[in-house]
Amino acid sequence: MPDLLKATDDMAAEYARWFVNRRAYTRQSDRPHPDSGRHYYFRPRAAGGKHRELTLADIRRHLAGEITLGIYAINPHTQRAKWMAIDADYRRAIDDLLKLQYELQQDGIQAALEQSRRGGHLWILFGSPVLARQARVYVCHLAGKLSVQLKGAGPTEGIELFPKQDRIEEGRFGNAIRGPLGIHRAANRRYWFYGAAYDLQAQMAYLRSLRRVTERQLGTLVAGLPVEEETSRTETRPATLPSSRVHFHILDYVTPRRRVGRNWVTQCPSCAAAGRDRSRDNLAISVEESHKYLCWAGCTKEQIRAAFGVPVPPTKR
Repeated sequence: MPDLLKATDDMAAEYARWFVNRRAYTRQSDRPHPDSGRHYYFRPRAAGGKHRELTLADIRRHLAGEITLGIYAINPHTQRAKWMAIDADYRRAIDDLLKLQYELQQDGIQAALEQSRRGGHLWILFGSPVLARQARVYVCHLAGKLSVQLKGAGPTEGIELFPKQDRIEEGRFGNAIRGPLGIHRAANRRYWFYGAAYDLQAQMAYLRSLRRVTERQLGTLVAGLPVEEETSRTETRPATLPSSRVHFHILDYVTPRRRVGRNWVTQCPSCAAAGRDRSRDNLAISVEESHKYLCWAGCTKEQIRAAFGVPVPPTKR
């Protein structure tokens, strides 16, 4: 049941300092969708149709269990994030998150492991907002070092990183994740951090005690990793993580020609090899999740990757 007495204004203000990097937010529906039965997230609107901005009262209600918020990582004005979350929801999810948590600890990072409905979320908190690109490069490198699969980058299930993008355009939002300590409406339960007693005061004290990662520390950790230099092109072309021998990133191989709705479009290399796609717009790549791409003419992912000379690895049996 909601408990507004235990969720104080001071808690809400502290929570905002840790997790709120912009005023846009989502909210999980209280009632399931009549067809799917799922509790979807939506962006609340005020009178007149304008999207609402997050307030401390909303955060207090989230902590009290009255509503459930989804929060965005990147501030588009700075391309910086206050936190990074690693989401895993497959069979061996907790094993992978514990491996990552241990390896982060070896680098001097105290990551907080939160329960979730099907696995867990591992949170890294920064002392001040850091470039989202640097944070993603570091965690992707760590995952590759531990052979932890990134979702969409291989034949098996894997972790998802929030933020999912290196940067976002003005007016865009990226992908939201359920705010910590909120009640999942579908499960009707609160998912706690493992490091403290299961009550709000103890959980807030635990989060307060964690050593924050400084920008200098992060810079030291990514020094020497293959990070591409930022150029003016990143304002019109989505920035991606550099190529690695472990993970395939399609935007390392193509340059989008233009944007159509939620997708970048460009020439499909498989079509081009067959003498097709003269308009050079058969390949669509999701702006917000660049690991998602398809050819409107029907070329398969295997054909597209083969045309790049980077075939899909065979599935292990």
